[in-house]
Amino acid sequence: MNQAQLQNAPCTIKSVQCFSPAGLHRMAYKEWGDPANPKVLVCVHGLTRVSDDFDNLAQAMCKYYRVICPDIVGRGRSDWLRDPRHYVIPQYNSDMVTLLARLNVEKVDWVGTSMGGLMALELAAMPNNPIRKLVLNDIGPALDKNSLAAIGDYVGQELHFQSYAEAESYIRSISAAFGPHTDAQWHALASSVLRQQPDGRWIRHYDLALAEAFKRTYFTDAAKTEAMLWAAYDAITAPTLLLHGMESGLLSVESAKRMTTRGPKAKLVSLDGIGHAPTLMHDDQIAIVKNFLLA
Repeated sequence: MNQAQLQNAPCTIKSVQCFSPAGLHRMAYKEWGDPANPKVLVCVHGLTRVSDDFDNLAQAMCKYYRVICPDIVGRGRSDWLRDPRHYVIPQYNSDMVTLLARLNVEKVDWVGTSMGGLMALELAAMPNNPIRKLVLNDIGPALDKNSLAAIGDYVGQELHFQSYAEAESYIRSISAAFGPHTDAQWHALASSVLRQQPDGRWIRHYDLALAEAFKRTYFTDAAKTEAMLWAAYDAITAPTLLLHGMESGLLSVESAKRMTTRGPKAKLVSLDGIGHAPTLMHDDQIAIVKNFLLA
């Protein structure tokens, strides 16, 4: 498949009905490739990102896989939860299990960026879990507390922008750690997470209420949370690739190296000049993931 064909690879947008203790909600997802292909690749985004982040990776992989990229509830095209207390990883993984049942697949390969990686970390630790191969994108059990605090501060801020240009400039500023990108790539990264209101102003796409659940999860008892995440990581048996941005403020070099000696003993690939988190939009990053998954 040449580059022109990749750019035109079609996808469909679908949804699945899921359940939380507060009622039913709809989770949207993008599907690429042959729906009859038994090989399925699931790609799950970070805390405030969306399924569109994986368009480049999905276009490159849909020749080999049925590629599924969800908008986790509260984000993108998906519904918002009636009770924001349920914006937690057990709920997200419950939704994913519902989605996998809809897809009628028993095993998947999983690419998880940041939050999407934490979801996989906990799911892959469970007995009889569906994950065959796992890619963790700049995430692990030990996370920098200052970076978590900074994320918690900006995620819940109610912001309005008078123009799209102003909104895109903001997305570029908070996403500078993604590393160098072209103007077209920055436009894609920004436009997918911005929404225009009837009054013409621009806002971010997600439910701001998810910030409180995030803070409760990672700050109520940080030491206990980290211990639980390490226990989950140690239980993973799936072959695991860890992508690490060398400038990452969230996952330290020491923590990344520690992940190569524990649990699944992840294969570590470090990326210079990039922080949290690699966007998987660049050909070299896509090649790393592709080579691991197809090996």
